[in-house]
Amino acid sequence: MSAVYRATASSPALTSLHLTPMRVDDLGEVLTIENDVYPQPWTRGNFLDSLYSGYECWTLRSDAGELVGYFLLMLAVDEAHLLNISVRRDLHGLGIGRLQLDRVAAIARDKGMASVLLEVRPSNPRAQAIYTRYGFSRIGHRKAYYPAANGSREDAIVMRLPL
Repeated sequence: MSAVYRATASSPALTSLHLTPMRVDDLGEVLTIENDVYPQPWTRGNFLDSLYSGYECWTLRSDAGELVGYFLLMLAVDEAHLLNISVRRDLHGLGIGRLQLDRVAAIARDKGMASVLLEVRPSNPRAQAIYTRYGFSRIGHRKAYYPAANGSREDAIVMRLPL
């Protein structure tokens, strides 16, 4: 299953983007983005666990085959849990994250989910703003949820999007 999306990005190379299931072979490129955009990135093992667990794991590529972004979505009973969503750093602000959120919501709806849940770091106001604009609302927090610098922990803001 794959899909082609028209992006609003200003770069001609990004006028159409291809969403395809993530494969183990994609992980080298995925980890390059992951390590660049997060201070405490997921490991290869985290991605492998998600793939082997059968989660909705997707990559977004340009017509030239360059990895633009990816997301991983866990479906549980009636709620989808967005585990990770990322866009290549040099492409931030072009609407690619919103395009991926559109696909996240579509998958969740198609699978009969009532909502999408996610956690976001308080130290990531840009992501919080994107989620809020998309329609997510804060519903709580998780104490010491994320690993942080120097062996410390950072809380998580829990957000939910009703479908």
